[in-house]
Amino acid sequence: MTTARATVLLGVNIDHAATLRQARYRETPHTHGGFVEPDPVFVALLAEQAGADSITAHLREDRRHMRDDDLRRLRESIQTRLNLEMACHDAIARFALALRPDSVCLVPENRSEVTTEGGLDVVADFDRVSDIVARMSAAGIATSLFIDPNPEQVAAAAAARAQLVELHTGAFANAFYDNLRREAELLRLRRAAEQAANLDLAVNAGHGINYVNIRDVLTIPHLNELNIGHAILSRALLNGIGEAVSAMKARLRGE
Repeated sequence: MTTARATVLLGVNIDHAATLRQARYRETPHTHGGFVEPDPVFVALLAEQAGADSITAHLREDRRHMRDDDLRRLRESIQTRLNLEMACHDAIARFALALRPDSVCLVPENRSEVTTEGGLDVVADFDRVSDIVARMSAAGIATSLFIDPNPEQVAAAAAARAQLVELHTGAFANAFYDNLRREAELLRLRRAAEQAANLDLAVNAGHGINYVNIRDVLTIPHLNELNIGHAILSRALLNGIGEAVSAMKARLRGE
């Protein structure tokens, strides 16, 4: 007798909706209303109605897309879980403690990147990471670390007392059409997930996951939740956010 695998949860990252807004309204003080569009909070509400299990948003130190007001409105508006992506900066940590999201995911930040590239180096920044984890945990906020699928980073995440890791799937996604590299990166992800589970870390994954490569991603063991933004919002441009979220949820169910 075989046991059916639990359906993996879907977190929808809405950052790119804010990126589109800022492309036109970067100098506008308002984040919504009147002529300012799109409103990422409205996108989040539509995603939630279509079945998103959580909403993810990244408040960057330079506020290049999501703004403080966006996060406050998200906290007040959505009914599902709010996951705040954030760097290990004290000012952002204070904002998170005031906001009280359901969870935070600590990520690296590079001013030259368009979106987050590469995982957090927990080994090199262990003291700072573990301090932020402790502060969030004391406030009852679950903390995830966005890491590359390397054994030393998984071990450091557990030592820092994080509750979750989010495995960076970008290298796998970039190698998808190269059979040898794809299988090598997928093996790294599977091994990292096994190691994390053995260390009592919940396993999430994200970056570069789309409607095609998700079938391989779902072979990673112990997956709890996938955080997907670009692919869903790209499809939403053609089909609407409701259909885009519903179609991804169907893939997570194996349909």
